[in-house]
Amino acid sequence: MRIMALDIGETRVGVAVCDPGERVASPVCVLPAAEVLSCSKPFRRLLEDWEPELLLCGLPYTLAGQEGPQAARIRAAADAVTKACGIPHEFADERLSSQEAKRSLREKGLGEREMRGKIDMIAASLFLQAWLDARR
Repeated sequence: MRIMALDIGETRVGVAVCDPGERVASPVCVLPAAEVLSCSKPFRRLLEDWEPELLLCGLPYTLAGQEGPQAARIRAAADAVTKACGIPHEFADERLSSQEAKRSLREKGLGEREMRGKIDMIAASLFLQAWLDARR
């Protein structure tokens, strides 16, 4: 089954997918949040290209394991995307995924400006990979 991960932010949404065998997660792109939430043409094209059967949305938890302050907004956004595109969703713990993505990009020599468009899709691939690994 192909799974598409969405790292839903206020401005951008990072997108990652896994292979049909559910072994490897790969970053795909970053889209404006408004395009994803309204299921506009660029997002629909992504859905057509990758044909996911499930959307895995990152849910921010605190270090104490409770849902963070943005969780209600993420839950509402995920519901809206599912309603607009008809693909069911689940949630995954995205705690520290953005920090890990930044660390990874810094190690590759990228500066803050160069990282801006990449962090969200890398974070999506990280929490998707962790979710896949936990299911095995």
